[in-house]
Parts: sequence; C-alpha cells; structure tokens
Amino acid sequence: MPNPKRRHSKTRRDKRRTHDKASTPTLSVDATTGMTHLRHRAHWSEGKLYYRGKVVLEKAVD
Repeated sequence: MPNPKRRHSKTRRDKRRTHDKASTPTLSVDATTGMTHLRHRAHWSEGKLYYRGKVVLEKAVD
C-alpha cells in the first residue's frame, strides 16, 4: 500500500473536509393533517398513521 512521503498540512486537511458537514433534513407539511414531518416518511397524527396524505394504519383501541 502506498503511504504519503510527507505530512499534509492542517489547512489541506480542512479544505478536503469542507463538504463533510451534516445537512438539515427536508421537512414537508401534510395537506390532510397540517403536520410537519420528514419527507418520504409516514407520521402519526391523532392515533392514525399517514403517508402521502392518506391513512395507512389506525391504532387499535384496547
């Protein structure tokens, strides 16, 4: 395996890492419930599971 002959500077390392930051998650507002949720994820609202504005699952009442 090839190894570096000389040490890379801190500036050079930091320039490479400028793009390695976490981005903020994209949020959407559901048209049916008006709740904010992560995109492409189902979310619970009032005991019902919604995905793309439609009820997918209802919580069982015990």
